[in-house]
Amino acid sequence: MFAPKRILVPTDFSEESDEALKQALELAKQYNAKVYLLHVAEPIIQCGGDYCLDAGAVKQAEEAEIIRAKEMMQRELARFPEGQNIEVISDIREGDPVHEILKEQEERGVDLIVMPSFQKTGFVKRILGHVSEKIMEDAKSPVLLVRH
Repeated sequence: MFAPKRILVPTDFSEESDEALKQALELAKQYNAKVYLLHVAEPIIQCGGDYCLDAGAVKQAEEAEIIRAKEMMQRELARFPEGQNIEVISDIREGDPVHEILKEQEERGVDLIVMPSFQKTGFVKRILGHVSEKIMEDAKSPVLLVRH
């Protein structure tokens, strides 16, 4: 029987991600597993069209995003008292979400990824569903998609 010991939960702080975290915490409690909660901040684009931001302004905006993400991570963990007796390790990375999620999986020896399925249609599905689809294609461990 499959009994995960290291569960990765990518989060964008959405309701869908909250539901995935809730499911992961239940699994972690059942199997005495660790939970790795990951947020990936996408880099701020310095140039767009005919306009470029000052490098200092970009760095300042990226630092502010990391601080905001840390605060959001703490709030997210506080919303789930059922996770108090579970070891939850949080991490914030910057880069392409698919690449960083797979990198975290490899580095942490994750044996299960729990993430939202984003059952949307049209344009929204193309944007949000892309990450879930790519993770399912490229992950080296099982992926549990949670519907909200």
